[in-house]
Amino acid sequence: MEIACLDLEGVLVPEIWIEFANKTGIEELKATTRDIPDYDVLMKQRLRILDEHNLKIQDIQEVIATLKPLDGAVEFVNWLRERFQVIILSDTFYEFSQPLMRQLGFPTLFCHRLITDESGRVVDYKLRQADPKRQSIRALQTIYYRTIAAGDSYNDTTMLAEADAGILFHAPQNVIDEFPQFPAVHTYEDLKKEFIKASNRDLSL
Repeated sequence: MEIACLDLEGVLVPEIWIEFANKTGIEELKATTRDIPDYDVLMKQRLRILDEHNLKIQDIQEVIATLKPLDGAVEFVNWLRERFQVIILSDTFYEFSQPLMRQLGFPTLFCHRLITDESGRVVDYKLRQADPKRQSIRALQTIYYRTIAAGDSYNDTTMLAEADAGILFHAPQNVIDEFPQFPAVHTYEDLKKEFIKASNRDLSL
């Protein structure tokens, strides 16, 4: 059996922190793992900025509630689920994901948690584990699943490398240039073709 493993932000939904940056006008919050490969450095920067501007988790959730999946994402997930088991491997947080996952039909999501105080101030974050996307792929392989993964950022590349097949989707040029071993596509139709190509089954269904 094959499992499709997808990143969430930038692949199926907008980048949450970029949307929040647009809403607040805070340019520094536009940084993502496309720009800063070290996730801990990135998150500490985000927490510092939230504190400096007295922004709470409720402020972020209000913006998330207005977001929709990327055009074509829902149809793509539906197409994929007819052919594969589907797991979303994301560096987002459960406290952010509910409105967007509902619109995607609640595929399985592995991600992280935020730690907040009684006022809603985000004081820390808790990773599910180190290098979680890669470790999830490895775990699935130990129970004899074949994995095909797609992502767009630096933090997806260990997942893509560990998977039986890895695909870059909507990736910026700097990531494409640094990881030429992965096919890079920019439309869901082309992503479907890459999944068909990577599968060891007849997907003409």
